[in-house]
Amino acid sequence: MASSASCIFCKIIKGDIPSFKLYESARVYAFMDIQPLSRGHALVIPKFHGAKLTDIPDEDLTEILPVAKKIAQATGAKDFNILQNNGRIAHQVVDHVHFHMIPKPNEEEGMSIGWPAKNADMDQLKAYFEDVKSRM
Repeated sequence: MASSASCIFCKIIKGDIPSFKLYESARVYAFMDIQPLSRGHALVIPKFHGAKLTDIPDEDLTEILPVAKKIAQATGAKDFNILQNNGRIAHQVVDHVHFHMIPKPNEEEGMSIGWPAKNADMDQLKAYFEDVKSRM
């Protein structure tokens, strides 16, 4: 398991910083967010330290969504967001991969999102699709 001595989430996993632990396994740790957007806001993190999703081995990601689902069910959230950010301009603050489970009980609480969708140029989209598909 990779870890970083300076990482706040690695310190939480090790028990050096207390948390309201909801779940722990060999690869995953989940706890309540101490700066919640709504009641029930929780974080699910791989124990493997990596700043971005692409830094984490696949086997360390397999439990993440099932654990987020269990937390959503346990909180009774009917509407909720699962959020994962990669990089500063994508709003990542802690450089350890983490998934937020954020209940959305009403319009005021929980996550608020701007979604500046626009219509794609279909020829450009097709060319880009072919390029990405060829790399998978």
